[in-house]
Amino acid sequence: MNKAKVKKYLIDTWLTIRFPILAIILGLFVGALAMIWVGIQDGMTFSETLMQPVNGYRALFVSVFGSAYGFGESLVYAVPLMLTGLSIAFAFRCGLFNIGAEGQYIAGSFAAAYVGFTFSHLPTPLQLLLAIIAGGLAGGLWAAFAGWLKAKRGVHEVITTIMMNHIAFYVYNFLVSDVFKAQNYQGSHAINPDIRLPRFEIFAPSRAHYGIFIALLAAIIVYIILWKTKIGFEVRAVGLKATAANYAGIDVAKKFVIAMFISGILSGLAGGAHLLGTMRRAPSLGSFPNYGFDGIAVALIGQNHPVGVVLASLLFAFMKRGAPIMQAQAGIAKEVVSIVQASIIFFVAADQIVKWFFRRKTKKSAKIEVTMNE
Repeated sequence: MNKAKVKKYLIDTWLTIRFPILAIILGLFVGALAMIWVGIQDGMTFSETLMQPVNGYRALFVSVFGSAYGFGESLVYAVPLMLTGLSIAFAFRCGLFNIGAEGQYIAGSFAAAYVGFTFSHLPTPLQLLLAIIAGGLAGGLWAAFAGWLKAKRGVHEVITTIMMNHIAFYVYNFLVSDVFKAQNYQGSHAINPDIRLPRFEIFAPSRAHYGIFIALLAAIIVYIILWKTKIGFEVRAVGLKATAANYAGIDVAKKFVIAMFISGILSGLAGGAHLLGTMRRAPSLGSFPNYGFDGIAVALIGQNHPVGVVLASLLFAFMKRGAPIMQAQAGIAKEVVSIVQASIIFFVAADQIVKWFFRRKTKKSAKIEVTMNE
């Protein structure tokens, strides 16, 4: 690769990541203002108030990078966030808004658990592989149905996926709390302990497990599919302009189903990998795990690109890990981290608003110029 290509690649990369980086900085700044405001409300002195952001972000940094345990626990959160972020990003690339990653995550969790406590007679490597595949397929089929409704019946995927989230939630709880409930436990039968994903000794005693390799491999595969294969080109073409893709001979309806199926596989893998890496059984749920919903933010900040999603998922994982530590060590309410996350998302969205505004302004100027020339 010559210098000109390297320079062009670096410039294109910078143009892609500059707004998310700025959004992160602004989000941290808004979080600092929130900490200062809380300090004022608590009657702190001027110097103590000004030190609130410093103490809070120091606690956040130390909670993640201050020990191998802290970093390992951050990776636990990163695995499902990375996979659900990839799931949302893949659907976005086809022009689909898959809000159902949460339900697909839940479907994948149960499918992996079911294989884990049902097929214990199989060799351990085979049962583990089967559990991972089952998790992915469960999520994929759950999402593919919404894709089929979009393709064949014109039902908007936002509506169907939202409703299917709730269906997955209640069906899952019925199965683990009734049909497959273990005695004396609020959850399913115990999965075979031998098929739990191995944990990193270097991060002991954290729960960090080899699921991070599954997530990183998924990011590589998603990149290859989207930018190195015919089906990926067609998916992106449909996402850019479905009507134009249809005129070009691309089966748009088929691509909707395929994109949702692949998107669901990724969310199902998130549920399966998280369960096999951190849990002994499928627990009953009192509320949504929220990994699917957080995946929307991860995909947005990552600009729907696999590399961006990986980095954004790590950022969110670090904040998830640091929130309770900030509260315990610096007296910062964990809701402040939510303010930071929301602010980052807002500023990323604001970037899109600014671009939209300038596009309209440019079109309007061009129209006026044409009119004057006539």
